[in-house]
This record gives sequence, C-alpha cells and structure tokens, in this order.
Amino acid sequence: MAPTVVFLHGFTHTGRSWRPAIAALGERYTSVAEDIRGHGDASARRPVTLEAVIDDVLAAAPERFTLVGYSMGGRISLHVALLARERVERLVLIGASPGIADPAAREQRRRDDEQLADEIERSSIEEFARRWAQTPVLAGLPPAIQGGAHADRLRSTPAGLARALRGLGTGALPSLWDRLGEVIMPVTLVVGERDSKFQAIATDIARAVPSAEVAVVPGAGHAVHLEAPEAIAGVIAGPHATLDR
Repeated sequence: MAPTVVFLHGFTHTGRSWRPAIAALGERYTSVAEDIRGHGDASARRPVTLEAVIDDVLAAAPERFTLVGYSMGGRISLHVALLARERVERLVLIGASPGIADPAAREQRRRDDEQLADEIERSSIEEFARRWAQTPVLAGLPPAIQGGAHADRLRSTPAGLARALRGLGTGALPSLWDRLGEVIMPVTLVVGERDSKFQAIATDIARAVPSAEVAVVPGAGHAVHLEAPEAIAGVIAGPHATLDR
C-alpha cells in the first residue's frame, strides 16, 4: 500500500492548492488534501476551532501518515504532530511558524485579526481576494500562479474566512515555541530563497527541534508549493531528492 501524505493548506487557500505538488508526487503516495473549516467546500462548517480541525485531520488520515502544512496549515500541523505523535511519521512545514511567543504581541495580533475579520465580512470575496494577494509576504508570484491562487480564493466565502481568522489565526492559537523540544518525528522546514522572514523562523525552529532540517528552495518566495511544486514533491519523496527546479 502506498504511504499517505496529508496536506493542510494556508489561510484563503483550499485543498486544491496542493494539486500541482500532488501531481508531481505521482502514484508513489496516497494524498489527502481536504478543505480546512472556513475554506472552500468547508466554508460553512462550524465551529472553526483548532480542536475541531485537528479532529477533522485525524479522522481523514490513516493510522500512520506524513503531514505537510503550509503557513496556517503548517502551524496547525505542529499542533496535530504534538497531539498525535504516534501517528505522524514525518512533518514537512512550508513557510510556517510555531506562533507568537510574546503574550502581549499575540494579544495585539488577535485584536488586529479580529479587525481584519470584521473587514472581510463587509467585503465581497472578490474584493478580499484581491486585497490578500497584495500581502507583502506573497509578493513576486508569477502572473499565472497569481491567477490560480486568486481562483482558489474565490472558492471560499467572506463569512467562512472571517471565522477561520478568528479561530485559527496566529493571534488565536497558543504559541508552540516552548514545546518544540517535544517534536520527535523527522521534520523538514521548507522555505523559499526570497522569503527571508520565514528563513529566520525556520532556522530558529531547527535549533529547538533535534530532528529538524531546513530546505531552502532556490528562487521561490513564501508560497513554495505554488511556485515550485516539484521541489515539494522532492522533499516528501526523500532527503536525497534535489531542490533545483
């Protein structure tokens, strides 16, 4: 039986965002890439809480699996891995963070996210999708990839994304920086060459996780799985695969 890889997408994306990486994997793996609550086909699912999403992930996954998460999905993946250590064989985190360690900064982020959620609810999905594409960390995506990401965002609803931000945003979830030493499975931290912010975060995570390695993908930015899906497939397939596109 082919090993299973479970993919968790980022905020405003859906499971469809993983299709290029899944195609690059071919038939070597069984892939599971469902929409996270608040997004796509799961836009209306409630409650949108960390606990509910973890239950969804574990219900969709087999007894043992590799977990791959991007951005928000990477943060959730860390929570899953700590809760279900005996089931997660390997962790691949793309442009991900364990959260905000400082309580005051995390509370400020929660307030900022609450304000943004209010603004999302007052917008159309088209308006917010265009606005989110201008986020600095997403700058530099080639036009064709931008178009695909925009179409994917249109599969969600403002109400669903607002609930996701309130329930799963960086300000809403507890920091895991002080628990990284509990991560026991092999971890690969994937970052784009142009994503200096998350390169620094990945380096800090690797210092705290004995089993972690950092993989920098040449020429890519934050959304490595969109810009370089073959590189993500290479990381998943094994530590000796090349990252060159």
